[in-house]
Parts: sequence; C-alpha cells; structure tokens
Amino acid sequence: MQRSASRKRVAVTGASGLIGSALVRSLRADGHDVLRLVRRPARTADEVEWDPERLYVDAAGLVGVDAVVHLAGAGVGERRWNEAYKKEIRDSRVLGTTAVAQALASLAEPPEVLVCGTAIGWYGDTGSRAVDEDAPAGTGFLPSVCVEWEAAAAPAEEAGVRVAHARTGLVVAREGGAWGRLFPLFRAGLGGRMGDGRQYWSFISLHDEVAALRHMVDTPSLSGPVNLTAPEPVTNREVTAAMGRVLRRPTLLTVPAPALRIALGDFAQDVLGSQRVLPGRLLETGFDFAFPTVDEAIRAAAR
Repeated sequence: MQRSASRKRVAVTGASGLIGSALVRSLRADGHDVLRLVRRPARTADEVEWDPERLYVDAAGLVGVDAVVHLAGAGVGERRWNEAYKKEIRDSRVLGTTAVAQALASLAEPPEVLVCGTAIGWYGDTGSRAVDEDAPAGTGFLPSVCVEWEAAAAPAEEAGVRVAHARTGLVVAREGGAWGRLFPLFRAGLGGRMGDGRQYWSFISLHDEVAALRHMVDTPSLSGPVNLTAPEPVTNREVTAAMGRVLRRPTLLTVPAPALRIALGDFAQDVLGSQRVLPGRLLETGFDFAFPTVDEAIRAAAR
C-alpha cells in the first residue's frame, strides 16, 4: 500500500484526555486523518473500538494507518493512591499497551511507528542528579509500572514497527493534569511550595508535549525511550515563585509533607520526590522547544 509522504493517517488512544485531545486538534489542523480508539462500538468513520481490559482492539479498523500514538491510562494524580487504585494504574497501562501492540503485530502491513506514552516515573527519585535516557530504572511502584509498561510494546517491535516511548514529565496546562489543579489554588492566593520545596520538577508545556509527540512520529531515528521534558528542570520552590510571578499572586503558604501523605496516600512520595530529567534524545534530533523555561510554560498555559 502506497502511503503519502505528507498526509498521515494516525490512530490515537486516550484521545479525550488532556494530551490526546490537544494532539488530535493539532494533527487535524494540519490536514492529517485521525482515528480515535474508543471503549464502545464505533459510531463514526473516525472511531475504532477497543477494550484494553479484554486485550481487544478492532484491528481491521487500523488497516492503513501510518502511525499509532498510545496515550491511554488511568490518571496518576486523579485519586488518592491505595492498593486498588495502584492496580488500576498498572493494569490500564500494561494491558492497554499489550492490546495495542498485539493488534498492530496482527496486521499484514503494520504501521511505521508506535509512539507509546510512558513517564519519567521510570527513573524514580533522582535527587539533584540529572539523568537522561541512558539512566536505568529506579525503584518503587512507578518505576516498576514503567518497566512493565514499556516492555508490553514488544509484540509491535518484533513485528517490525518502530517503537518509541514518550517518557513525559509534568505537563504545564490549566485544562487538566496535575498542573491544572495548581492554577486555581495559585490564582486564589492559596498556592505554595510542597514539603521543603527542594525536589526537582521536570516539566513540559502542553504545546511542546504535542510538538514532541509529533516529532517522534516524524523522526525515523527516534526509537526506544525519549524524555519529554523541558531542558531546564526546576525545583518545586522555583515553580512556586514562577507561579506567583506570572499570576501576580502571593505564594506564602506551605503544604507540609505529612498533610500531603494524608491527602494523597502513597502518591505523596512521588510528589515529594525529586526528578531532574533532561531531554537528551529530543535535543540530539533537533527539537526546538517553544517554551523552554518554567515562566514561559506557565505564561503559555495561563493565556
């Protein structure tokens, strides 16, 4: 089958989420055809049914796609962590990735590339030590999930699909995600540092996140892990100061570590942990960040 060198047919899971919906808008604005994987019978020509819990994808609906961007998964910061929700986090990622990878492997002519959204949780707590894609997995719940998550894409890779893992940091957006919860608090003058504020937050603007995913689709040399983080990670204390500067609000409050542990359960250790992650592969392949600093990323999100 002859595929267009410019216009692409791209299938997206998690298309209704923060990143997925922005990616779909961006692709369609540039004239690409987008198929959305939905967890119900398809109702329109741009939908494909799937059920990750049953490892089911309507593979016939993926015939002729050039790329798949797999972003689906239970929100890490959506609810207080307990054992049941940790299982949901793990299963939604590992089973979903397995379903997509097996479906692509079953096609007579699989797509050129599968971009799998994973997370910088792979690295665990790195303290003040900067790490890039060559760093090994850390220890703890999120690193173990990320290891299984990325390994689940193996069937697609074995079928000859270029597989790239988008290890995403904290996405700066007011529409959702962890940062979306910060904006109302800081606008109300209730924002402040978390814990001692010395932990590094590796962030990326929503604009750059979408651009980086598209860069991964379009760059044949990119396979394996790719860190989707801005080139200048900052501490939580610096994030707090930047939010105050951009939103012109006081940031005098502090959320003590014990309060975070009560509110967030096991997730608190990741909020209080430090991840100083650098986007080595993006920079090596010429990716240009539109909003490389935290002030620029916050201003872009606050518009």
